[in-house]
Amino acid sequence: MKNFIALILFLSSFNLFAQKPCDYSTNVNDSIGTYKSTKEYIISEKHFGGNSSYVFYSLALTDGTPSLNVQLLSKSKEFIKANCFDKNSKIFLQLTNGKIITLLHNEEENCGTMLRDDNGFDNRINSGTFLFIKGSFEELKQSTVSLMRIKYLTDIEDYVLSKELKSELDSTVYYPENYFIDNIRCIEN
Repeated sequence: MKNFIALILFLSSFNLFAQKPCDYSTNVNDSIGTYKSTKEYIISEKHFGGNSSYVFYSLALTDGTPSLNVQLLSKSKEFIKANCFDKNSKIFLQLTNGKIITLLHNEEENCGTMLRDDNGFDNRINSGTFLFIKGSFEELKQSTVSLMRIKYLTDIEDYVLSKELKSELDSTVYYPENYFIDNIRCIEN
């Protein structure tokens, strides 16, 4: 009986430490090169006074170069200001261990696209690709992220990353502060 209990405890420990498989939206390997990208993941969601905003992450590996794709979606019946990405744009990630990781924009200028939906809402969609600085992977694999700061062309915006987020958009539970711990391995060489 003692051996049976030990066996069950041993086998259940594998489930505790097992990593879920990587979930890719794109995984291409052809004569032009290689590209894989994880599915989009909600990092932040805000709703206030008829206005909504969302921040999505996906990790990508393009011909061996890892990057973070960030998509911002704002929805409102009022004017939505444009926050533009340029060559000086950066993302700063404050880790819970006190360290700060900086990601650099790929220098492609982008102020987003404005679309009006059937309900009279203006939707601004802005995307940016940010590159990891050498050595930042190890820190991101070991510590959760508590704060994200985005430096735009003319503005700075802070996002507090929560431990758990139940999205009103799709009713899914997300874990923003653990995003890199759970997913960075999906784009390692």
